[in-house]
Amino acid sequence: MTASAQIGVTGLAVMGRNLARNFARNGFTVALHNRTEARTRELVEQFGHEGDFVPATTAPEFVAALERPRCLVVMVKAGGPTDAVLEEFAELVEPGDVIVDGGNAHFEDTRRREAALRERGIHFVGTGISGGEEGALLGPSIMPGGSAESYEALGPLLERIAARAPDGAPCAAHMGPDGAGHFVKMVHNGIEYADMQLIAEAYDLLRKVAGLTPAEIAEVFRGWNEGRLDSYLIEITAQVLTHTDADTGRPFVDIVADRAEQKGTGRWTVQTALDLGVPVPGIAQAVFARSQSGRTDLREAAASLPGPHPGGDGGAGSTGTARLPEAERARFAEQVEQSLYAAKVISYAQGWDMIRAGSREYGWGIDLSSVAAIWRAGCIIRAAFLDRIRAAFAERPGLPTLLADPEFAGELGRAQGAWRETVATAARHGVPAPGISGALAYYDGLRADRLPAALTQAQRDYFGAHTYQRADREGTFHTRWGGDRGEVRP
Repeated sequence: MTASAQIGVTGLAVMGRNLARNFARNGFTVALHNRTEARTRELVEQFGHEGDFVPATTAPEFVAALERPRCLVVMVKAGGPTDAVLEEFAELVEPGDVIVDGGNAHFEDTRRREAALRERGIHFVGTGISGGEEGALLGPSIMPGGSAESYEALGPLLERIAARAPDGAPCAAHMGPDGAGHFVKMVHNGIEYADMQLIAEAYDLLRKVAGLTPAEIAEVFRGWNEGRLDSYLIEITAQVLTHTDADTGRPFVDIVADRAEQKGTGRWTVQTALDLGVPVPGIAQAVFARSQSGRTDLREAAASLPGPHPGGDGGAGSTGTARLPEAERARFAEQVEQSLYAAKVISYAQGWDMIRAGSREYGWGIDLSSVAAIWRAGCIIRAAFLDRIRAAFAERPGLPTLLADPEFAGELGRAQGAWRETVATAARHGVPAPGISGALAYYDGLRADRLPAALTQAQRDYFGAHTYQRADREGTFHTRWGGDRGEVRP
């Protein structure tokens, strides 16, 4: 087979197929391979008119179709299947070639694979791809890791097929060595969990406290999407809330089982944050909320637990089943918007804090401004305010946290009155809002002059002689709690 393809894709399920079509639509000749040959034939038969494809029936044929240095994208299930495919192709490619893993791999697996293939002279590029099926076809946000040399060969291809930000810049950029790309994608997904949870809580409050219907809440969300909350997730939420179930005529949201599933990337984010010692309670609350929703056994056992006293006026202490008067509905919706925006900023700030920590831990040198830049389009968490996050880190690369940016800090300060009232209202009505209330607790924890951690540390020293530091002088100390309670330096 003549080497004529600039890029190859192996693994032609929906994401792989759409990615291959995207490359072809953008003028690249694309080699195709799939373990089941019928899938390759089907792609060519249905979409061959979109560009130049070179179908291959075997792995050696596939590799032979690629121009040097060869660039091939692996789109198979994460874990063992990825390892198996990589081993197969590592035997077929040559030093200097580039193998891309475009799946949702754990970044530690990517680091292991990159090191092993590097020893064989092969460039391995763990690449986060966000945007789902539609993004893969029309332009995703792309987060490649790997060596700088590999990006020289691969970057122009990825930047061509990536989404375009409002300023025309491609939403693809080199994140850093080995596992940096998959790490950034993991945190992206964690932020996505938090964002979705916050939106769900806002919906729940508007429905259970204000008494709005799903269709009316959709109109509220459409209004928000024209302002500072302009984002893909707000946009699609409005569409979901207007959808009616064809079989029952009921709002679609009412016939969907209230058990949210997850594929694991949010959980990975929280586990990794714990390892790094980075607080990401917004993401953690979202992961736990999904887990709680699925524990139907616990929910059924606790269904009879007492809550706020039922009342029909929507006031303090009621379940909020009655409809608020129009003026009060508008006022409450404004409070919820302030709370949602503030909590959203907190969650994104936690994500960037984690990316910075991971970059330092692994020596990746991730550009925080670049991360925001490539998330402005194509990805699930694309939002208008990401350009402001990009600008904040571009203007102040040493910014310790997004919350220290004067513009964002000012917005949180102005929102806190409505934010606190929303949290109090949720508590009075018995409406769970762990994301919104947890974000407020995080905000208050950061701004506190002194935290009760001092008592925690004293307790640890009492029962375990774990020692403590003093606030008034340097050094490590221990109090002889079981003796004369004198203080010593261990």
